[in-house]
Amino acid sequence: MMLSILILLFTILPALELYVLIKVGTVIGALNTIAIIIITGILGAFLARLQGFLVLRKIQENVAQGILPSSELLDAALILIGGLLLLTPGFITDVFGFCLLLAPMRLIIKFFLKKRLEGMMKEGQAVHFTWHQSSQNNIKYKDIDIS
Repeated sequence: MMLSILILLFTILPALELYVLIKVGTVIGALNTIAIIIITGILGAFLARLQGFLVLRKIQENVAQGILPSSELLDAALILIGGLLLLTPGFITDVFGFCLLLAPMRLIIKFFLKKRLEGMMKEGQAVHFTWHQSSQNNIKYKDIDIS
């Protein structure tokens, strides 16, 4: 499964991006196509930064209240991926990147990711890390559960 995802990411997706860029370039012109790519890159970087700061502030609030910010950390990872996709030239990656920067879309994606991760943990395909703290000298250690 992982191999097929890598093949998709590094061969099929760039070929599709190139095809779409050529088709769009023939309709609106090469300079307009390049301008759109540059504008989406700049806009994507701005939106990723803005969303990233909002999520960072929420993480800090949760940590200050003693709440583990698991959902916010997943948001941060999705925003990072979205920002990287928007910096990648192409229209297909831009669509996916903008989707990851929109909070309602991230909510839907997080729902399916959490379901998938829960299924993987039940099947023993994911590793679950927990931290324990000893009452003696505040010693912390990691426990890895691969069952």
